[in-house]
Amino acid sequence: MGRTSPAGANAVRASAVRAFIGSFTSAGGRGVIATAVDPDTGALTETGASDAVADPSYLVSGAAFGGTLLYTVSETEDGAVAAFDVTGPAPRPIGGRVPVRGAAPTHLALAAGHLVTANYGSGSVSILPVGTDGAPGPVGAVLHHHGSGPDPDRQAGPHAHQVVADPTGRWVLAVDLGTDRVYVHAWDAQAGALTPHAETALRPGVGPRHLVVHPAGTHVYVVGELDPVVTVCRWDAAGGLLKTVGEHPLTPGGATRPAYPSEAVVSPDGRRLWAAVRGPDVISVLSLDRGPERPEPTAVVDCGGRWPRDLALDPAGRRLYAANERSGDVTWFDVDVDADGGIPRRAGSFAAPAASCVTFI
Repeated sequence: MGRTSPAGANAVRASAVRAFIGSFTSAGGRGVIATAVDPDTGALTETGASDAVADPSYLVSGAAFGGTLLYTVSETEDGAVAAFDVTGPAPRPIGGRVPVRGAAPTHLALAAGHLVTANYGSGSVSILPVGTDGAPGPVGAVLHHHGSGPDPDRQAGPHAHQVVADPTGRWVLAVDLGTDRVYVHAWDAQAGALTPHAETALRPGVGPRHLVVHPAGTHVYVVGELDPVVTVCRWDAAGGLLKTVGEHPLTPGGATRPAYPSEAVVSPDGRRLWAAVRGPDVISVLSLDRGPERPEPTAVVDCGGRWPRDLALDPAGRRLYAANERSGDVTWFDVDVDADGGIPRRAGSFAAPAASCVTFI
């Protein structure tokens, strides 16, 4: 079902950039919400929405199709993916809901004509081909992770939480919270196949959730969910090898509230790293001016809501958007590394019940 605001069509025509918000339908969210982005202020104006897919917790742009498509996971026990045509004001489902043969997929990536999903509940990674019309086809293969971690409640088994296609197109990195590992899989784009290549073990109990690649392509930052730290790794794209080089805290010294980091992004110039931390509900700012291996904390700011599940930079790198799941809103901040050191300055908020993520087209 789609819904378009009265000004929806005009807003689409007036905005060169659009933002799409995922939200948990099982918690009162409206599914996938389409918005137009004001180029001067960063403000979001709804143009339409669709609740055709249950719990679309993570979205990715179908860049290979000229930005006309959007893909989502359906984070349900019988996990699935789906595609939306976003050429109109409201997202329009195409091709139907396609099972991933895994439970509770939390993340997906588009890699050379295929979708790859991280299935948290089953600790696996699925590969699905994408047709010429952009619709996902049946699962071609499933890779299962194995192992556990020291936390008996959260790490009794593998829990794949994120998949990232390396910029070179040769590798897919899978972050597993349950096994305290990042798996590197070799990617055969022609066959649409992943082959296990290497594993990088993080400190036991960190519970890695998400990673972000430095713009230079030489380093990776892995955010832990069970311990509020970011692990810095060197990334050898030629050999497909990831090596840990250090850890850095994401919460102020002496903090007593439980903290659960969720997401991190790096500025386009590679000089700042921002990380969302649930619990204290803040955005931590780390400077990379001394080099990609030496993050230095510079500030901690309020996220503008409760339980920031996701962070996203707009395409120009001028604004940072936080999807605050429990307060039901998306808050945006102006960020300028040169003028104010990249410290986020709150600029506005958009109501989005059970918000899970933000992505741009």
